[in-house]
Amino acid sequence: MERPQILFLIILISSLCFIAESDQFCDAGIGIDKSTCGITSSSKLLIKGGTVVNAHHQEVADVYVEDGIIVAVKRNIKVGDDVAVVDATGKYVMPGGIDPHTHLAFEFMGTETVDDFFTGQAAALAGGTTMHIDFVIPVNGSLSAGFESYVKKAKKSCMDYGFHMAITKWDEVVAQEMEIMVKEKGINSFKFFLAYKGALMISDELLLQGLKKCKSLGALAMVHAENGDAVFEGQERMIELGITGPEGHALSRPAVLEGEATSRAIRLASFVNTPLYVVHVMSIDAMEEIAKARKAGQKVIGEPVVSGLVLDESGLWDPDFVTAAKYVMSPPIRSSGHDKALQAALSTGVLQLVGTDHCVFNSTQKSIGIDDFRKIPNGVNGIEERMHLVWNTMVESGQISVRDYVRITSTECARIFNIYPKKGAILAGSDADIIILNPNASFEISSKHHHSRTDTNVYEGKKGKGKVEVTISGGKIVWENDELRVIPGAGKYIEMPAFNYLFDGIYKADAQYLSSTRAPVKRFHSST
Repeated sequence: MERPQILFLIILISSLCFIAESDQFCDAGIGIDKSTCGITSSSKLLIKGGTVVNAHHQEVADVYVEDGIIVAVKRNIKVGDDVAVVDATGKYVMPGGIDPHTHLAFEFMGTETVDDFFTGQAAALAGGTTMHIDFVIPVNGSLSAGFESYVKKAKKSCMDYGFHMAITKWDEVVAQEMEIMVKEKGINSFKFFLAYKGALMISDELLLQGLKKCKSLGALAMVHAENGDAVFEGQERMIELGITGPEGHALSRPAVLEGEATSRAIRLASFVNTPLYVVHVMSIDAMEEIAKARKAGQKVIGEPVVSGLVLDESGLWDPDFVTAAKYVMSPPIRSSGHDKALQAALSTGVLQLVGTDHCVFNSTQKSIGIDDFRKIPNGVNGIEERMHLVWNTMVESGQISVRDYVRITSTECARIFNIYPKKGAILAGSDADIIILNPNASFEISSKHHHSRTDTNVYEGKKGKGKVEVTISGGKIVWENDELRVIPGAGKYIEMPAFNYLFDGIYKADAQYLSSTRAPVKRFHSST
């Protein structure tokens, strides 16, 4: 067979495989509307009569969209017959949610998360999240190999996404690769694990090197803050006591270890004078360290996750292993009281935005650790539930305003990762990633109806007010009337530039520090 014919066959087979994959997802039983799967909607869209809410302002207005971009936000926009119209009267029109913390297609603890870059994103869209930022894990320490691996994983994306990068070792090659990631690949944040000894955990020496490099590149340093050495000791202690079930997970890594690591990371970031982002803040201990640092003027961002805001650790003591194991995540879900304190911190600005740490394993995978909690894959769901639970927990209860809701679920994330107002806003020129939320509609969460591939849900049975009725991604209606219309490959990689607003004034502060040291002192040697 001649080469052009072979090439044609390869292209044909690849196309058929993609179509087959799309059909497979349409028939996968995750709630996708099969009759419209793959059918795109009009490139022109008018959202009429809703209350448009941004973090800084809200007003009753129409929103006109063309080719995936918001063209106008004003009252009484007139359009032609070729424009699809959505009536949002009596409802809120808001920027789609941005989840700053996810792990899709993540290889961890000897297995891989069941949600990939299609099913996880499909679940997100059904819940009103239109972009997420996932963590790239290096391959054998190589950032470039890790990046290429995740580029392949993300080819089936159905919504926009960005990447953080984890740092798991340190040498000159890693330092050079960090520069490439920032300057060529659109990554502006690097995560350092202070936990998971023997796997992802790094030393204080490495953290210091990483903080310095992040500062020089204008990249944001992120930390998973738990004292990994003490956690290891705690795990050994539990096993010696015969505590092998999921409750041993919480008992082995108490809040004091999260507080210690948070304090240590904050102080080292202060020493280097670079911004710090603390992921999944789960305890009063960690939150208070962040509050203290921010009050002193240090640039520290605290990210609680939904599980820490709305759950307590009681599920880990459930006598049914499958039920208890589904709650295992790190840092662990804390005892009652921590949740309310985190809510209060979020409402007062001590904590700035809400993520999920969506990292899901099914009950079979979790059962790997049935005789040893240390082997239970860590992670819970949340990418689909976040927007509803935050609304019900924070807005419906009166703790925050609707504008604050937009800020903590979308706008602040866009600002921190330097993609505002392209994302995180309903403004002319912004991407048309939009949700319509009905504050009077109710929701109920169930693993039977969610869109994740996992067979359990840590929020099982939770009910509340405030439902996302329409999700628009890239100007297309992808969620409406409880039907999901998405195809793999529709999502775009969003590059995130360096030097976000947190770096404002950093170098001026460095200069002021140097001038205040009164050093070096000019000395003389006394004659004897």
